[in-house]
Amino acid sequence: MNERTREYLRGRFGDHYRRVSVESPPAADRREWGYIPFTSGEGTTMVRHKSAFDVGDLGTFLTRERPRHVYFSAGRYDDPGARSMNEKGWRESDLVFDLDADHLPGVDEEADSYASMLATCKDALGRLLAFLDDDFGFEEMTVVFSGGRGYHVHVRDESVRSLDRQQRREVVDFVRGIGLDDVTQLTSVETVAGMGLKNPVEKRTLRTDGGWGRRVQTRLLALVEEVREMDEEAGVARLREFDGIGEKGATTLYNAMTNNDDQLRAGNLEAAGQYTRKLAQLLLDRAVAEDGAPIDEPVTTDINRLIRLPGSLHGGSGLAVTRLDRDDLAGFDPLVDAVPETFRDHEIRVDLPEDLTVELDGETYNIPEGTSTVRECVGVHLMARGDAEKAPE
Repeated sequence: MNERTREYLRGRFGDHYRRVSVESPPAADRREWGYIPFTSGEGTTMVRHKSAFDVGDLGTFLTRERPRHVYFSAGRYDDPGARSMNEKGWRESDLVFDLDADHLPGVDEEADSYASMLATCKDALGRLLAFLDDDFGFEEMTVVFSGGRGYHVHVRDESVRSLDRQQRREVVDFVRGIGLDDVTQLTSVETVAGMGLKNPVEKRTLRTDGGWGRRVQTRLLALVEEVREMDEEAGVARLREFDGIGEKGATTLYNAMTNNDDQLRAGNLEAAGQYTRKLAQLLLDRAVAEDGAPIDEPVTTDINRLIRLPGSLHGGSGLAVTRLDRDDLAGFDPLVDAVPETFRDHEIRVDLPEDLTVELDGETYNIPEGTSTVRECVGVHLMARGDAEKAPE
């Protein structure tokens, strides 16, 4: 980023902050604050260990400093402005989740467009929120588009703020499905004797009241409903599509699903002998792969983490870090709804080193190499990403 580009962005970020009101997080005076200014040179400089007292009025600070990035801490401290973490006096921390598109399974940074990466990340956000709502029952949650490649979720329920790093790692492991190697981990065991049995046997039943057991059961029952609509030949063929389920196993499972499905609905993993357990294991593997939330573990386990300030601008994209109402989440399009109004009504000239295609604000722009006149929101986005420089007007 050359000096002309840097000064242009810094000036326009300042114009933006004069137009908007940015809300502070709860307990702002107990949090550490940090920011990255528009410094010259290739690298960046983080200014941190600031308290709310150091920052002063947030609106005045933003319009004066015109920072490239702004952060506050998940942690709450006795002395947030102290220069070392030990001196700060940690008290508690929000539980923060981070989903970043370039860390998601199946995302190819080279092949996938920015828009498609964000769409994949939004799907992952839905899976994460299902865990936080259904399995944990959290109530004080703030969902935020990061302004870059993903989403943040801030959980501020009093019950989680005192969790230590290891306890937070256990939350991470649960939502990612880490350590679920055997479906029997999700079962309760009952010893059954009598009823003509020579020796007592163990009856395993899926725990279906929540968690991963319920997710496996949901998939199992959907498969039961599908197979019950088929004749035996088609049903057996469908079940044989599962790795390791042969003709005998598929036939046994088909009979259980069509003649004894009440046992399957009750979560009985003995309903078709070993084949029920094998099928449940395969369904668990799929559930972990498809339902797990691929969150960034270091963010959630770090009680001192700095996280982006909602309402600020992301200096690597020119988009707004946007707090989202849950009712609006389904229709949220970050490449439209996070475009700042400040950058929508003007055109500017930019220099591009190569041809580029940009999807932004509901349009697709094919911009050739060299100097072009573009909408300001497009130009700011390209300059912030390092894909263009500001051309003289």
